[in-house]
Amino acid sequence: AHATPVLWLVTSRGHLLCLVVLMLPVRSLVKLYLHLLTALLLGAGHTVARDYIRRELEYGFQGAVYSDPAALGRFATALAGQLCLCVLCSLLMRSRQPWLFGAPLLPVLARLCGLPLHALPVLDTFATILTALEVLYVLGSHVLVPFQLAAAACREVVQALEVYRLVALGVSLWSQLAIPLLFLVFWLVLFSLRLSSFLTSSSSPLAQQGLLFLLLSSAAECCSTPYSLIGLTFTVSYLALGVLNLCKFYLLGFGAFQNGNVMHRGVTEGVTLLLLALQTGLLDLQILQRTFLLSIILFIVVTSTLQSMIEIADPIVLALGASRNRSPWKHFRGVSMCLFLLVFPCFMAYKIAHFFHLDFWLLILVSSCMLTSLQVMGTLFIYALFMVELLQDTPLERMDEIIYCVNAVSRVLEFLVAVCVVGYGTWESLFGEWSWMGASVIIIHSYFNVWLRAQSGWRSFLLRREAAKKINSLPRATGGQLRDHNDVCAICFQDMQVAVITPCSHFFHAACLRKWLYVQDTCPMCHQQVTPVAAEEDHGIGRAARPAPASGDEVPEDGGAAANPAPARPREDRLPGVDSVVSGQGDSGASQDHGAGDRSPHHPAHPDTSAPQEQEAGTVPQAPGDPHPGVQDMQHLSPSPTSPDAFASPELGAKDSGDSHSGDRTS
Repeated sequence: AHATPVLWLVTSRGHLLCLVVLMLPVRSLVKLYLHLLTALLLGAGHTVARDYIRRELEYGFQGAVYSDPAALGRFATALAGQLCLCVLCSLLMRSRQPWLFGAPLLPVLARLCGLPLHALPVLDTFATILTALEVLYVLGSHVLVPFQLAAAACREVVQALEVYRLVALGVSLWSQLAIPLLFLVFWLVLFSLRLSSFLTSSSSPLAQQGLLFLLLSSAAECCSTPYSLIGLTFTVSYLALGVLNLCKFYLLGFGAFQNGNVMHRGVTEGVTLLLLALQTGLLDLQILQRTFLLSIILFIVVTSTLQSMIEIADPIVLALGASRNRSPWKHFRGVSMCLFLLVFPCFMAYKIAHFFHLDFWLLILVSSCMLTSLQVMGTLFIYALFMVELLQDTPLERMDEIIYCVNAVSRVLEFLVAVCVVGYGTWESLFGEWSWMGASVIIIHSYFNVWLRAQSGWRSFLLRREAAKKINSLPRATGGQLRDHNDVCAICFQDMQVAVITPCSHFFHAACLRKWLYVQDTCPMCHQQVTPVAAEEDHGIGRAARPAPASGDEVPEDGGAAANPAPARPREDRLPGVDSVVSGQGDSGASQDHGAGDRSPHHPAHPDTSAPQEQEAGTVPQAPGDPHPGVQDMQHLSPSPTSPDAFASPELGAKDSGDSHSGDRTS
């Protein structure tokens, strides 16, 4: 009854002592280890001295040691050993007085001086007391060192908190104390000792089960305490980090280590193992049950590592196909890695389904392997499309739609697998063994892998459908409008042979604008909302924007691009802010001034946007009865694409509501 509190007190003090030793600075820790090693050497010296006295008493030779060959040999061995121990102790303590560590040498020197054999044990006891007094003196002289170190550590922590935050300080202490590396070395030493004990004992039944089972059994034996489990966690984390680094090195060479993802450092794998081990009660199981449970947990960890490898390989392989890289070795490395990630998860799923009875938990593991293979198949198919496009003289039509369909098929298959897993788990919970743990896993799996995936896929489909609807509703630019525009697409910076015109009178490639609208539904130039325009609205706006000649002035054909007058074109060909412009406060088809907040930060407005509105000379007056006043012809000449002002933002003030990308130049 009294043993349990005493044991708890001893255990708690042992944990506290380990924590204090762990928090010591490196220099103090080295000094502590040197003192402990010196104490061990002194203890070994006294042991050697007692063994020498015992053999001398058994031999019973009372004469001088140099007169008997056997006695001389024992004396020489003991003397050489004691001298070596004295030298080592003096070197470890950096002392120039080696005689301070020569207490174990006293019985050997007394035997040389001819002291009787019965007096040697008394002299050895005196030497032991002398060594104990020396140790007590050293401990007494360093009794205040722990308090001094604690005070210095508190001062450093207070000073660091004034500069850094608490999280940054914790990360810094974590890296300085090297806790992961310490636990890694501890677990590897423990695992090596356990494995060597299994290999040396040929009569053990575990040694007859094969190498894989032997390794798993040794690892399970090294997970019997919380500290050993933490050591296994850090070991798995470092192993996963090594595998991911090998994957990066195989794909990209030494350049892969310049930029690293924080999630690709093995942290996910280590945390997964620790949480699963604590949840399943790994420490409380017997050795055989712990071995099988650890194999399943390691299977999950390997699956997570393969998923991280896919996240590394997917952008690299797709970039190889899209960048038209001609290096066969790079393509071989990328494709071979994808093939490995395609075959190995299937092999793992087959093995675990072969060794274990298939239930809900194993079905989740097998489904994760199948999802991994499906993702790799999608990556390889898109890579093949890029390579086919590379062999063509002209780019493939609607390549983006094809890639989207491939990704959509892959996501739909992943969604179906997740739905099947949820359905099987629900069936097993209703008609089989029900538990709160299983129900919680089903709910979490349903939310993250079913509901969120369905919501994301449906949102992506609606965005693409809305973008296609907007693109089809926008009017196409005519050849004359493109010649008058005389500029490149502001998205891809390429010449425009065919273009669409947004409601804010900006010109873009239809494919470029479609990709932009997949992400956001605003104009890339002025950030105005892009809304679908019906056909009849286009005709009505064209009639309203068409000016009527007044006082003998003629409207130039094709938006003022030609100096000679020409008959007006039909109303259907006229667009707002394109054919002709007149003075006024703005057109309904032109960009409105929404302030500095509506402009793109990459296209600052010109400084004359705040100039007052005034009537400019040479403008065409407003036609009587026109309900939509135009904008004055203040369009700037479009500079060359290489000019710094080639892609400047439109003048959105009241003086000039036109656009260098959408308006016509004055003739």
